[in-house]
Amino acid sequence: MKYVVVTGGVVSGLGKGVTASSIGVVLKACGLRVTTIKIDPYLNTDAGTMSPFEHGEVFVLDDGGEVDLDLGNYERFLDIKLTRDNNITTGKIYQAVINKERRGDYLGKTVQVVPHITDEIQDWIECVAMNPVDGKEGPPDVCVIELGGTIGDIESMPFIEALGQFSYRVGPGNFCLVHVSLVPVLNVVGEQKTKPTQHSVRGLRGLGLAPDVLACRSTEPLEEHVKVKLSQFCHVPISNIVNLHDVTNIWHIPLLLRDQKAHESILKVLELQYAGKVPREPKLAEWTERATKFDNLKTPVNIAMVGKYTGLSDSYLSVLKALLHASVAMERKLIVDWVPSCDLEDSSARENPEAHKKAWKLLKGADGILVPGGFGDRGVQGKILAAKYARENNVPYLGICLGMQIAVIEFARSVLKLCGANSTEFDPSATSPCVIFMPEGSKTHMGATMRLGSRRTYFHVNGCKSARLYGNATSVDERHRHRYEVNPDMVPDFERAGLQFVGKDESGRRMEIIELPSHKFFIGAQFHPEFKSRPGKPSPLFLGLIAAASGQLEPLLQRSCSNLTKTHLNNGKVQIRKLYQTVPMKSPLNSLVNGYYPNGTGIHT
Repeated sequence: MKYVVVTGGVVSGLGKGVTASSIGVVLKACGLRVTTIKIDPYLNTDAGTMSPFEHGEVFVLDDGGEVDLDLGNYERFLDIKLTRDNNITTGKIYQAVINKERRGDYLGKTVQVVPHITDEIQDWIECVAMNPVDGKEGPPDVCVIELGGTIGDIESMPFIEALGQFSYRVGPGNFCLVHVSLVPVLNVVGEQKTKPTQHSVRGLRGLGLAPDVLACRSTEPLEEHVKVKLSQFCHVPISNIVNLHDVTNIWHIPLLLRDQKAHESILKVLELQYAGKVPREPKLAEWTERATKFDNLKTPVNIAMVGKYTGLSDSYLSVLKALLHASVAMERKLIVDWVPSCDLEDSSARENPEAHKKAWKLLKGADGILVPGGFGDRGVQGKILAAKYARENNVPYLGICLGMQIAVIEFARSVLKLCGANSTEFDPSATSPCVIFMPEGSKTHMGATMRLGSRRTYFHVNGCKSARLYGNATSVDERHRHRYEVNPDMVPDFERAGLQFVGKDESGRRMEIIELPSHKFFIGAQFHPEFKSRPGKPSPLFLGLIAAASGQLEPLLQRSCSNLTKTHLNNGKVQIRKLYQTVPMKSPLNSLVNGYYPNGTGIHT
């Protein structure tokens, strides 16, 4: 097994996740089988209980693991399926060590950070790296490991020490360290500065690790004399210094690595060029086509994203990616209009009339409306109003998880005339509880107690839009993350009024997909289809939303989704638009932490 470790220095948010993913893409294009591990030094056992404002979205895996959003990047870039064990946290490591201590595994020894914690980290990496993630049998060839945080962070010290020991455990030729650093330009002098990277590498060396490859982030391509200086002071060959400068979209990043022969540097360090399995030159024709066509689409499609975390787009990262994948397939330039759901409410009209007016203007100007998942009652009334507007005005609507439950509540209030209709999450004493707490859920523990992971949904209505979008499948497997569900006792009333529950679980009692057959496109899903969307294989429901919003739904429904994704390799451009300002996004697949375009993200400004 060969290991590529990606660390970061100077500042956070340099794009270690995209760099690690891109390295994996290039190595995979060389014919190697690749797996990935993300190390998060925080004490949480997993990301499940963390606020989206704290850490971005919680990405959900097939096995129900609630993990860091970077694992979503790995899955999308490499088209693999990871497990919860591919995300290592300090909480998991300490929990494992304490469990062993309680069992007496250490035979009375004093349990210490070194060697017990560091050994546990190394054992975990070795064990997980052997698990195949690409659907094939046998262990992968290379494991790409990303260490979260920045060199010098106190919480990552045990992992740094463990990785230093690990490099000796696996031996020369099996360990390659890629250090991602920043080469800034001071506006006053207009000169690329190497000192931050020099200090970062010095700090790394002081902790027992020496970089084999330097990946330098910059706004413009590095000047040759800057590379020479970095080589001299960081003790890295010039051929092993890779420049990841700002590009129009992050699909260019694997191509940048290939063009600068980064794969040759990594393969040489790993001695793979001399191993029995000789890697080929990377085949990246699809990536090249995708990156080249990325900027060419002109016809826009506006999607209003109505949510409560609109101040941080990473909260909806996978949703944004899925929208992009779908817009690319339908040959449309995606424009996302962020609409804070609170600003749609009547109370906002009194407290902040200007924000209220702008929110409704964006909503009414959209070609389609999407209400993503979420928790808590803040902004719920605004989401209900958005669903009502979409239903009454025949505007394409997609509700995900809470977005589906919102649509059910709105239908109950407006069509069934049940004024007390609500979710027990928001009103435990609701007179018409159309959304209820799931019987198997826990009300005392928050972590890992939801209905999580891949579950099967069976279609119950022949010819419904959802089934046709999934290629007339009889069932689909999608990932879930929820505690509340539609009240099955009220389903007959809804169906008599025209709301169809076209998808259900194996028991037939848990509602998974709703549709309004008389509407252009009004679909809600209890699951999260965004988690399985890929650049070349967009999620069918997102594909349907973009198609309906751009007037292409009927042609789309006439052919299967699988044929569509094989045919459409074109790519689009995203523009993320806040409620209070419009900022073009030069890198549509980017997230707040990826930072592969100038001036940050185009979101926070």
